[in-house]
Order: sequence, then structure tokens, then C-alpha cells
Amino acid sequence: MLNLQPVEFIGKSDRRPSPKRSKRPSFFGGWFLLILTLAIGFFFLRPIIPFLKSQQDRASAANKEKAIEQLQSSEEFAKKLAAAALERTNKKVEYDPGYYDLAYPGGDVPSHKGVCTDLVVRSYRTLGVDLQKLVHEDMSDHFRLYPQLWNRKGPDSNIDHRRVLNLQRFFSRFGKVLETSHSLDDYEVGDVVTWKLPYGATEQSGSHIGIVVPGPGARSGEKWVVHNIGSGPEWEDKLFDYEIVGHFRFAPERETMTASTGQDAEATLSTAP
Repeated sequence: MLNLQPVEFIGKSDRRPSPKRSKRPSFFGGWFLLILTLAIGFFFLRPIIPFLKSQQDRASAANKEKAIEQLQSSEEFAKKLAAAALERTNKKVEYDPGYYDLAYPGGDVPSHKGVCTDLVVRSYRTLGVDLQKLVHEDMSDHFRLYPQLWNRKGPDSNIDHRRVLNLQRFFSRFGKVLETSHSLDDYEVGDVVTWKLPYGATEQSGSHIGIVVPGPGARSGEKWVVHNIGSGPEWEDKLFDYEIVGHFRFAPERETMTASTGQDAEATLSTAP
């Protein structure tokens, strides 16, 4: 059986330092990994940067006030209408399509309630144009020219102006009827647009209306809309999100308006308050 014991080194030990290895910078060092991480992050995040920017712009109250101020400074009726529509987005409104007994003229549902048509009516009324009165006067004289979808035997000043199809017919008679294209060049700030919603069970319930306004902040050159599709007045990039069925420009700058000769009959209305 072997008896192995450790043996001490006898003699002078070699105390010379081991030769140093030259250190060369590694290509895969920390700087490269940092740059690679930033590049990968930029590549994957770049597509959502515009979305994040638009969300920031949309939520900015400062951008909204700036847009309203610029529009109100114009002498154009259409831009003042767009400003009035944007101001509506500062209001909290519960979506309520219910029937109300309204005063006439100048009647309105409770200020914290309303639908898409109420937004349009209130925006025009800010500029002294009472669509309740104008629609009722025209329907009183030409009731059969308006959609016959609600089993009514005559006009009703409580509800007629709150229906999209009635406003659409009124604007087609007294405003400019424009292209319903998908070209932004065909739309101007202050235009009124009507849509057909994909989930409407009937013709009247699938109709929607809003006002064209500029986009927010750096996107002010774009065409957005103010509308109420269920969550109150909103400022959104949704002009082409639904099927456009009507495009109108209604700016009554005179005291009287005459219905287009292309319609079934002519009528003259007063825009005086």
C-alpha cells in the first residue's frame, strides 16, 4: 500500500511574475451591446411612435384651446363652426336619444344629454343659426320631401331636427352637396358629414353625423371630425372610418336661404334669430 505524503519544495522558488497578456478591445464589448439594444428598440418602436404622438396630441387640452383660438380668429363662418364644434368636446354629455318636449324656437334637451345631431345643432346655434327652427319651417311647408320613417303625419319641432336623415335632407336642400370621396382634398374645415354605420339595425339607427375640424398640434393640417358616437363629443381622426353617405357645406351668411332648384320644390327660409 502506497503511503503518499505531500513533499515540500526544496530550493529557491520561481518568484518571477507571469508574463502579462496584452488586452485588446473586444468587438462584443459593452458599447456594442448598448448600440445593438438601442437599434433593436428603435426598429420595433418606430411604427408606434406616430400613434403615441397622436395620442399625446389628442389628449392635449393646450392643443385644443390653441386650435379653437385660431379658428375663432377667422372671419369665415365654416371655421367658426369648427371652433364651436371643438368647444363641445369640453362638455360631458350622456348619450340619450330619448324624446323630450322642447321649447320652440331655441329648444334643447338637457345640456348633459344628447346625441350626434344635438352636437351639430348646438354648434350651429352658437353662431346664431337655429336648426330646430329652420328644419321645422321647411318641414311644415314640404313635409313629404323629408324621410317618412317614423309614422308621423306632420312635423314635430321636438324631434325632427334631432334626426340625422332630416338634417341630411335639409342640408341637401339649402347647402352645398359635395363629393363623398376618400380624398382629403375634397373636405374642408366646417363641412358636415353623414355616415352609415356598419352596425345599424335600421336605416335611421345606422345614421351618424359630425363636423370636419383640423387635427391637433403638429397634425393640424389633417382633417379630423368632432362627433358623438356614444361617449359624448369627441375630437377624433375618424373621417373615413365609416361609410360616408352625405357631405355638405352649410354656411347661411345671408338673412334668407333658397332651396336648391335641383330638389323637388323651392322654399325660402329666414335665418334671422
